[in-house]
Order: sequence, then structure tokens, then C-alpha cells
Amino acid sequence: MSYTLKSEVRTIPASYGKMKVIFLFPEKRREPVPAVLWIHGGGYVTGMASMVHFSVGRLLGERHGLVVVSPEYRLAGKAQYPAALEDCHTTLAYMYEHAEELGIDRKKIIVGGESAGGGLTAALCLYERDRGGIPIAYQLPLYPMLDCEDTSTSRDNHGKIWDTKRNHYGWSHYLGSLYGMKHVPKYASPARETDYHDLPEAYTFVADGEPFYEETVTYIRHLQDAGIPASMDVYHGNVHAFDMVTPWSKESKQARQTLFQATDHWFTDAGHTRDNS
Repeated sequence: MSYTLKSEVRTIPASYGKMKVIFLFPEKRREPVPAVLWIHGGGYVTGMASMVHFSVGRLLGERHGLVVVSPEYRLAGKAQYPAALEDCHTTLAYMYEHAEELGIDRKKIIVGGESAGGGLTAALCLYERDRGGIPIAYQLPLYPMLDCEDTSTSRDNHGKIWDTKRNHYGWSHYLGSLYGMKHVPKYASPARETDYHDLPEAYTFVADGEPFYEETVTYIRHLQDAGIPASMDVYHGNVHAFDMVTPWSKESKQARQTLFQATDHWFTDAGHTRDNS
């Protein structure tokens, strides 16, 4: 069964005034249901909340009848770190505090996103864990932008869509005066973290020729070493965000299918059942 999602654009209170947030609600649902906070990509410098409409986040919502939420977080051109993270936390807190109104099960909130959105996913998981904040049940940081320092695959990378030059541009604008510093906060660059205990279960996929390949593999390995259930799938190619850029390709279709196979158990284990009426 596939659920039809109804889109609503709302504004919620934020530290700087009001923030635009897109909500996708399943038209036929059995409340309360799990929810996905889906954070768009764009290297911290571009992108928009409406990217959720062609994202894995929306596909999960249609597959399982979830509430999907996408914030229009501040980009680096408007406000540098920690603005984007603050806006994601604000949205997560709104979801948690207004769970009854939104039809959300507070115990089943998932956070995910692509690229910079994947980086913000990891950062938000660290932030909430360290502060005893909003409980996150599962994370989906797809090909995440985690490391502000060059890795073996982000250095001298000439892949399509995202490469070394663009990566340096994105990080320098997001970090501002912190860029190039020895001690960058882990909430800005999650690859700086050394303690991966008590983080949510995770799944991701990535292409082996894109800049974020090594940092993605490293992140999953650190979670596994800390005893966190975490897995990933790797696809051959150098197109960053291939599932969104070429959704019709064999690799993109396979990536979506393997993601479903890897995550469907979570919804079953969480006790969420579909409304087949």
C-alpha cells in the first residue's frame, strides 16, 4: 500500500522570528504515527525545504504513512554555523512539543537528510544526545557532509555535482572564522567527534567516487565500534546525490530499494502498522 501525502506550509517560532517549514501528512493514517525530520542538502550554502518532495524522506512517508517535516533552515549566506543546526533543533523540538496536534508518536521520531542535510542529521543526533534533549529513534544521514578537513576522497576530487572546490567553498562559508582552525566544534563538523556511544541506529548509502565516501564509511564504522546498529551500501560512481540527480538510473532505483529493505524492520519493530482500510 502507498499512502498519499498532503503538503502544508507553516511558519513556526524561531530564534530570529519565524521559520518556514513544510509538513507532509498521510491522508489516511492511524495516529499517532512515526515522523521524519528531513533536512535538505546543498553544501550548507544552497538548497531549500521543498527539495523534500523528491527526497527519500517523502518516499518513506508514502511507504509507511509517516509525517514528514522539512525546515527552511538558514543557509550560510544568511547566517553561519550554528544557525542551521539551531533551526533543525527548533524544528525537532516543535515536532516533539506539538506531537499530539501533528499526529506524531514522540518515541518514533527519525532524522535524516542528504549531503549537508546528512551532516546536520549527525550533528543533531550528537547535540540531542549530549544535552539529554529530544530523543531521536533512528538516523538516515545519506552521503553526509561530515568532515571540514580533506579526506582521501574529498581531496583532489573531480566528481560530478560536488567536488573538492565546491566542498571547500561550502565549508568555508558555513564555518566562517572557524574554517581552517585546529579545533572545530563537533556540532559543526561531526567527524571531530570521538565518542559515538548512545547515538541512534543508522543506515546510509554513498557512491565510491564522490567526495564524501571516506567520511561516510568512517562514520558508520565508528558507530559500529561503539555498538550501535549501523549499516551502509556502496554504489560505484562519482555522481554526488545520484539518487536525486538521476532518479531513473539503475543505481538510484537499487539504492532506494536497499534503503527500504534496510529500514522496513524498524517500522515493524517499532510496532507501527499500516492502515490498509
